[in-house]
Amino acid sequence: MAVDRRRSAVLFFLVLLQCIYQISGKAAVIELNEDNWYQMLEGEWMVKFFAPWCPACKTLKPIWEDFASWSDDLGISVGQVDVTSSPGLSGRFMVIALPTIYHVKDGVFRQYRGSRDKDEFMSFIEEKRWEAVEEVPAWKSPASVQMSVVAQFFKLSMVLRGIHSVLVEEYGLPTWGSYLVFALATVVVGALLGLILVCIIDFMFPPKAPGSYPPAPGLKDDDEDLVEDVQDKMKVNVEEAISSNDKDAMKDTGEERNDGAEEEDENEEEKMVSEGEDKGQSSQGEENDSQAEDDAESKSSPEVRRRRPRKD
Repeated sequence: MAVDRRRSAVLFFLVLLQCIYQISGKAAVIELNEDNWYQMLEGEWMVKFFAPWCPACKTLKPIWEDFASWSDDLGISVGQVDVTSSPGLSGRFMVIALPTIYHVKDGVFRQYRGSRDKDEFMSFIEEKRWEAVEEVPAWKSPASVQMSVVAQFFKLSMVLRGIHSVLVEEYGLPTWGSYLVFALATVVVGALLGLILVCIIDFMFPPKAPGSYPPAPGLKDDDEDLVEDVQDKMKVNVEEAISSNDKDAMKDTGEERNDGAEEEDENEEEKMVSEGEDKGQSSQGEENDSQAEDDAESKSSPEVRRRRPRKD
């Protein structure tokens, strides 16, 4: 009897150890955050994005844990991200609805849009139905530089949200007062950033002196002096050409004026000559008329009549 009791106790102990091993051997959900999310870039993953306050996330929690217990058999890793504690990841993955599930295979991201139950999750992996899902484009990939920038903006938004909560809840400011504080801060920060940007541009690209020309690339100091001398000579030649053109223009205008004056003088002389001729002709005509009148008077006088011989 004692031997049977010992055997039964040993069997019970072995069964208990096996149960404990099976329970402890189940793979748990891997918690991912902004520090270790790069782990999903290697191997095959199923990752869930959730929030503690989300009702749908609460419903999915036991199903996701049960699915994670089969991760070793499926040869994948199952993780989850709390967007409230890791806002940068929600911006990096552009999470706009909760819960959101991603499948990751060697750094290639695909969003899972099937039903949320364990069997669907397992068939999605076993049958490789993820191959028919469209990949996330490269410009939108969570591992890209631009999405890293978006992640920083999401983190900044959460910081600003926290400041807003402190101003409203702890300091008792009205909502419009908090918005006014953020507006003034935005104006001040924008002015400072603009001033810094202008200073950087002036430092990197200083303004050039008037009349200066940039030296040709690859020239030494002596060559630069020669180039400056040539440029000065070109300037002098240009000025001389401009002055000579001005003088020629003045000469041309003077000659044109002289020609015009001479033509006017000739016209006046011609007018005077024609007027003189007209006057001479009129005077001669007057003299002829006077002589004719005198001859007529002399003929009609009695003395002339006496002198004339009588006709038989």
